[in-house]
Amino acid sequence: MKVSPAKENILKKIRQALSQSTPIPFPHSEGNHSVFQPATQDPEIEFAEQFTKLQGKFIFCVDHRELAAQLKGLAAHNGWKKLYCREEKLKETLKTNSFDGFSKVELKDCDAAVTTCELLVARTGSIVMSAAQDSGRTVSVYARVHICVAYTDQLVYDIRDGLIALKEKYQGQLPSLITFATGPSRTADIEKTLVVGVHGPKEVYLFLVDRH
Repeated sequence: MKVSPAKENILKKIRQALSQSTPIPFPHSEGNHSVFQPATQDPEIEFAEQFTKLQGKFIFCVDHRELAAQLKGLAAHNGWKKLYCREEKLKETLKTNSFDGFSKVELKDCDAAVTTCELLVARTGSIVMSAAQDSGRTVSVYARVHICVAYTDQLVYDIRDGLIALKEKYQGQLPSLITFATGPSRTADIEKTLVVGVHGPKEVYLFLVDRH
């Protein structure tokens, strides 16, 4: 079948176009560069800055002895008599360093609950927790005040880094629940007014213990 000159001309142009790469019209548009910039300071500093921006309360401790002392002072300052902790290893560590302030109280009746965490995300100031922890799913959510004990070697820069670390830790079998808690619970659903502590803790403390 004979191809008309007009059709042959169109096909020729198509072949030429396909053989040559077309430059991207907007090379600096979204998708060509990372939205988030790389870290420019130590992860401890980055996390502390982002966490406190979100109304979190940050305390750095050089060791477990200082952790125990700081926790004892915080409880005394706030008049907390009923501290709740479900993690035996953490309780034993604190007891070894002269803190034995936990009482046999139900979670719903406690003044504050103390947990550890899986990781900390420096860029967003987030605490990463999972259902695989001894504290379970509920402790960090139901208590009015959440106190988290974390370590400097648990810091990662971004959420992606955290998910990769969790996959490696659990060998691909991720826990049934992974929570990224970013500051105290808050909502602005009612008349656009920000209210803190509606769906979770009203206050969040993060004790970061040096462990390099």
